[in-house]
Amino acid sequence: MTIADIQPIRLSLVDTDLPAAAAAFGDAFRRTGFAVVADHGIPQSLIDRALIATRALFALPAATKARYVIPGGGGQRGMTAFGIEAAKGAARADLKEFWHVGRDLPAGHRFSATMPPNIWPDEVPDFHAAVGALYAALDAAGRRMLRAIAVHLQRAPDFFDEPVAEGNSILRLLHYPPVQIAEAGAIRAGAHEDINVITLLLGAEEAGLQLLSPDGTWHDIAAPQGSLVCNIGDMLQRLTGGRLPSTTHRVVNPVPERAAFPRYSTPFFLHFRPDYRIETMPGGPLTAPPITADAYLHERLREIKLL
Repeated sequence: MTIADIQPIRLSLVDTDLPAAAAAFGDAFRRTGFAVVADHGIPQSLIDRALIATRALFALPAATKARYVIPGGGGQRGMTAFGIEAAKGAARADLKEFWHVGRDLPAGHRFSATMPPNIWPDEVPDFHAAVGALYAALDAAGRRMLRAIAVHLQRAPDFFDEPVAEGNSILRLLHYPPVQIAEAGAIRAGAHEDINVITLLLGAEEAGLQLLSPDGTWHDIAAPQGSLVCNIGDMLQRLTGGRLPSTTHRVVNPVPERAAFPRYSTPFFLHFRPDYRIETMPGGPLTAPPITADAYLHERLREIKLL
């Protein structure tokens, strides 16, 4: 297996030399759909604190976690149990469980009907504070990344500011348990593309993330300690007419000597606000009819068996 040709790029370049940041990130996304992000500004202490809370959450008894599953909620808040989500078209469910945190809205907000309130596990006292702070930090990092993407697309730097200011963004806390022999034939996360605008992923302790290149070969994604992996989602691919590709990726099972170890990761799925109208920009190889972000989200949630 080869390593994808993605060299780390400093997110701080957005603040010091935006044209250079746009050129560097634009090149990585155009070629691979992915970028490795260094110097992102999220304190390691905050990341570690959230990981401690995440490990405590998934160590709870199954019956306790089951109390936080919201029937009919599409997994958009709280707990989604092991073996529920499947990649589009996959015969087997992924080997994972996860918890979703979304944007907190004030009472009576216009998006309250489509962006439900968060729920928080009483059994992990620091969970709300730690995970809420990580959500805010990743949301801010994502907005900085979008400034570089906007300039790469020859738009004003603030082009995405208003569409994502009240975005339906989700922080997913992922737990891939140790892989059992009885689960042969399934993998931790089947080949898929992300639904959203961009995804920011904090580096996992265990390997496994791979992307599919245009020639049909899989490549490992190497992210140095302390970096983020960022990839283009289907909403941005649709908006840009394919100029920025939403690349197929997966999380493969560990090598035998690591099969007994769990894997944790924390992707932040940055979304447009629910009523944002995704209209394809001219000049790209793909065309699609206009659709609201919320309608597109629900269409895709049905495909991956969360609705």
